[in-house]
Amino acid sequence: MSEPGAPAAGDKTPRLQDRVLGGMRWGRLQEPLGFVKVLQWLFAIFAFGACGSFSGETGATVKCNGETKEMSAISVQFGYPFRLYQVPFEMPDCEGASESRTLHLVGDFSAPAEFFVTLGVFSFLYAMAALVLYLRFHSLYGEKKQLPFADFCVTVSFAFLWLVAAAAWGKGLSDVKGATRPSSLIGAMSVCQGQEAVCNAGATPAMGLANISVLFGFINFILWAGNCWFVFKETAWHAQAAPRDSAAEQGAIDKQ
Repeated sequence: MSEPGAPAAGDKTPRLQDRVLGGMRWGRLQEPLGFVKVLQWLFAIFAFGACGSFSGETGATVKCNGETKEMSAISVQFGYPFRLYQVPFEMPDCEGASESRTLHLVGDFSAPAEFFVTLGVFSFLYAMAALVLYLRFHSLYGEKKQLPFADFCVTVSFAFLWLVAAAAWGKGLSDVKGATRPSSLIGAMSVCQGQEAVCNAGATPAMGLANISVLFGFINFILWAGNCWFVFKETAWHAQAAPRDSAAEQGAIDKQ
């Protein structure tokens, strides 16, 4: 039997949670250092989510001349990671053969897309870890001078990488659009180059989500680049520069 007033076994978990959450300094979310980290965390999700979940469809129609069979509709599905050369589609044969011919889209744009998504995932993980450090171990962040310096270096690196990734993925997306438009699909089919068939454009890919992913990439660059200043203010470099500026201002006042 437990003694009166002794905590029950089921009370340990809530008390542990209260002890952990009680140490969170939620007020730091109102400061630029914490608020920008929340934005970085959110927009990193938007960036790699929009790119990694994209899927599109392109197509064309082929009508063989002198044939009684119906018009053939070609529909091609593609998406992340944009290895288009692995995406097959069936080209009808208008020369009397019963079997269609398998072709593939042209191009491999997986490198900029995967780099963009990978950077987004790492940005999400780092921003989440930094938030935990800011909110739960805020005293450690202020006492250990190496932590602000490391945070500043990582922030500068992420800002540069976001600029590179957004620009590279923007160029890659432009190439994806060129390789997947219906006119490119028609141009790749030999049956459409002669007089035996009439080919028309079919479904046009809707690239809105992919365009948004590029926009999120540049927004992430702005967030990380702008956050460099707030992280720099936490480093020892800024702390050393502040007394010098104050001394210079005091000297100017004394001369007056």
